[in-house]
Formats: sequence, C-alpha cells, structure tokens
Amino acid sequence: MAVTEVKRLAQALSQEFNSPNADLTKCGQHLSQLKIALIELSYLTHEDKHNNIEELTLARDVLEIGAQWSVRTKDIPSFERYMAQLQTYYNDHSELPASPLKYNLIGLNLLCLLSQNRISDFHTALETIDPEQLHNNPAIQHPVKLEQSLMEGSYNRVWSSRSEVPSKEYLFFIDILMNTIRNEIASCSEKAYTSLPLSDAGTLLFFTNMQDILNFAKERNWKVNPAEQKAYFHSDADEKVNIPAEQIIKQTMFYARDMDRIV
Repeated sequence: MAVTEVKRLAQALSQEFNSPNADLTKCGQHLSQLKIALIELSYLTHEDKHNNIEELTLARDVLEIGAQWSVRTKDIPSFERYMAQLQTYYNDHSELPASPLKYNLIGLNLLCLLSQNRISDFHTALETIDPEQLHNNPAIQHPVKLEQSLMEGSYNRVWSSRSEVPSKEYLFFIDILMNTIRNEIASCSEKAYTSLPLSDAGTLLFFTNMQDILNFAKERNWKVNPAEQKAYFHSDADEKVNIPAEQIIKQTMFYARDMDRIV
C-alpha cells in the first residue's frame, strides 16, 4: 500500500474513532488494514531507519488510536500489544512532535498492570517515566494514588477515583479492579458472618443498585431471603463430614491384634 493511501486510511480511522457515535467495528477494520500497511513499510518492524518525521508520527498516531480502541472493545491482550509497539516511538524517537496522548496512555497502561495485580511490572514501568511527569502529570498520578490506596486497604478511595479519571478508558480497568476488591471483601465477609442484610452487603461492596447486589450474590452462591432482605453465606462448617466409622473400627482392631502378636 502506498504511503498516500496509508495517510488517507489513517485520516478515515481518526475521523471515525473521534466521532460522537464511533463505529468500533469499522475502526477495527481500518486498524487491520493499517497494521498490514505499516508492517509492509517497516514502521512496525523497524527493520530500516526511517527519518521521515511526518510518516513516523502517522504510524505512532495510528497505534495510539489502536490502544484506545482495544480498551473500548475490552480487548486487554490487544491493548498490551499496541502499548508494546508504542514504547519504541515514545522512547526511541525523541525527534517526533510530542503526543498529547502519550502520558494518558502510559497512565492507562499502569492501571492495566494494577488491575491484573502485576505489581512488580507496575513499579518497573514507573521507573521509566520522567520524574517531573511522574509527580505532576494527573494521568500518571491517578494510577499511582490508586496503588497507594490499595496498599493501605482504602477501597473507598479506589471507588471514588471513578469520578476523577483522566479519560473514560480508565473506567474499564477500574471496574476490573473493583471486581477483584469486591470478591476479596466478600471472601472476608463469608468468614466473619453467617449472614448480612442486603443493604449492608451493598454498602460493603460499593453497589448502589439492588439488582447488582442480587447478581453478585448469585455469583457467590449466597442464599438470599427476599422476605428478610438478607443474604446467607455458605459455610464449610455447615457441611456434614462423613466419617467412615466402620472402616476406622476395623482398622483399629487390626492394629490391636498386630500389637498383641508383637507382645
């Protein structure tokens, strides 16, 4: 594909993706064509040294849209691939004009690592960020503060961070993080209580909708009593343990007879 055709297709992708009602399927089709074209032009494989600033910037911009598109389509492996390709443009091509999306995407990548509990990778990624951006950029500070809240067990701050996201793409990974937190709280509650009022369970789990509470209770195999508005937890202690009494008695008698023979 000629460079002029790549530029035309990249412009069509940008217009579609940034439209109020973007067709994500069409964007995916554009991205598939552009990735093939960029590989043919060696902009993704970097086999040749390119000095054309305009074309390098074009390739970077396509990858940035691809990373955002991956989040909107909830495709984490695709997002990680786009971010891996973007690292070369962010780290090895200082001659390119600054991207307004760079730190927003880097922050999004940090949040992705955090949502997967990849804490060591999270801290490794922090070490590659410019110190000034690390301490002052809101897009970077958002996941950094989230990690601090998680370490302190301040889950309410994780929940409230939804209202402070640098972009709507952040909400996808925060929801994954909140789901992990809810299951952790639920596991602790099941060990601490035999039952809880549904309203209290909703408060503990940061649910504001009763249907969400009921759906979560179903996932956890809780028994919900509609009349009492309570959720009863399954307890291993409630299970009857079958002890093979007859087998144990026979085995004990066998050992006793053996002991008699020895004596």
